[in-house]
Amino acid sequence: MEGNKGNMMRRLLAGLTLPAALLAQSAHADENLFGYVAGAETLPKGSGELYQWVTSRDDKGQGTYHAINTKTELEYGVTDRFSTSASLKMQSIDTHGLIIDGYLPKAEKYGLRPSGVELGMKYNFLKPALDPIGLATYFSVNYDWLDPHSGQDKDTLSMELKLLAQKYFMEGRLIWVGNLGMESTYADRAEIDNLPAGFDWPTDPEMEIEFKTGTGLSYRFVDNWYIGAETVYETEFETEVGQERWSVFLGPTLHYASKKWWATLTWFKQVKGGGEMYAGQQDHDLHLVEKTEQEVRLKLGYNF
Repeated sequence: MEGNKGNMMRRLLAGLTLPAALLAQSAHADENLFGYVAGAETLPKGSGELYQWVTSRDDKGQGTYHAINTKTELEYGVTDRFSTSASLKMQSIDTHGLIIDGYLPKAEKYGLRPSGVELGMKYNFLKPALDPIGLATYFSVNYDWLDPHSGQDKDTLSMELKLLAQKYFMEGRLIWVGNLGMESTYADRAEIDNLPAGFDWPTDPEMEIEFKTGTGLSYRFVDNWYIGAETVYETEFETEVGQERWSVFLGPTLHYASKKWWATLTWFKQVKGGGEMYAGQQDHDLHLVEKTEQEVRLKLGYNF
């Protein structure tokens, strides 16, 4: 009997210790283990976090295409379950040797300049460290004045809603996340002078809707270090053309975390895509009009 009581006590202590250990690991902030998919954790009440994202997008199969997008974000924990954020976005672009009707009207090159702003809210329903699975929603409003694809002037207002799931395995050493999202966009392009004869550059406002889903798995192989992989599927529908594009990106991710700061690096390769193509496109298994063949994203976070 005493042996059974001892076993019960050990199981009870183990059940209490695991959530406490997981909470200790995640108590500092909404730590980003991945570059493109997000977890369900939120910031503790009264705490803040400063994020810096840098994304490099390269290669459309022909000519030269290189763009850098940055996002500087400040997040604040209003409660233990609800946080808000504000972001400033910037971009640079270098594209020449490739003209895409309706999308890339001319060569363009400039350094980093402000390109947009974002306001976000995140609410946690179930905590991954305490419940069988973590669950949260994320809602954001974005206003951009530069087109991330062509670099030209383009007013864009979009709203995004995502469902975020997260689960711990192996006492927190293995972490899974899954995302499901929808984004609706209103876009209005500015006119461009001296375009090639017959070039299509519509300036009537457009409505777009995008659906996306993604998942990632990350493993802590030594203290403070995680290695994993993530994948994202996106598809977009536009006013006049219906399904405009779809793509699947996949890549490895490396994450390091200390008490006050963390860093995440992801290499994202487009493995499959379809939809609209440009004239003379060689690779018909990828979408290279609005997407590139690969992306690299570095994310840094500082907790305070």
